[in-house]
Amino acid sequence: MRPRTIFLLRHGQTDFNVQGIVQGSGVDSSLNETGRRQAAQFFAAYGHMPFDKVYTSALRRTQESVQQFLDLGLPHEAHSGLNEISWGVREGTRITMEEDAEYRQVLADWAAGRTGSRLTGGESPEAVAARQRPFIELLKSRPEEETVLVCMHGRAMRVMLCQLLNYPLQCMEGFEHSNLCLYKLEFTGTSFTVKNFLDVSHLQVPA
Repeated sequence: MRPRTIFLLRHGQTDFNVQGIVQGSGVDSSLNETGRRQAAQFFAAYGHMPFDKVYTSALRRTQESVQQFLDLGLPHEAHSGLNEISWGVREGTRITMEEDAEYRQVLADWAAGRTGSRLTGGESPEAVAARQRPFIELLKSRPEEETVLVCMHGRAMRVMLCQLLNYPLQCMEGFEHSNLCLYKLEFTGTSFTVKNFLDVSHLQVPA
């Protein structure tokens, strides 16, 4: 089997990102002007790629980030398994390490390997990983899709990368992310390897 290429993309900027407000899976926001420009820059850099399939979460900020690819008529599937982690009752509010003791404790738990920990009413990384696994198996089962674009969310992407690369979930902070950043992976049929790590070079391309 020929190696397959997976483009793993975080969605573009939203106003909530700028304000430090967590969106999670319960706040279905749209891209702001900067986010739309980032999406256009990514398309300017990669619009020539022969993507066999575009996958997004079920949230509009991921679909808006790749809309120009969808406008080409590329096959598209939205999967709720790719949605962002739920931050529970805190979704739609501003959370910072400095001001929020519960958030600080949950992140400390995750770093210490207690990845079943969660904010009140929210999801744990283990729960996110569990709902991602059917999508991962689906992705692996489609060798005819040799070049694939997957657009998702920051924390969910960290969980996904841990699973694809066989890292424990407590290592997820090592996978940094920013709006419209790209992780490019190669899949041989048995293992995934990272070819591009936190790539934002496309954001230097004029839209």
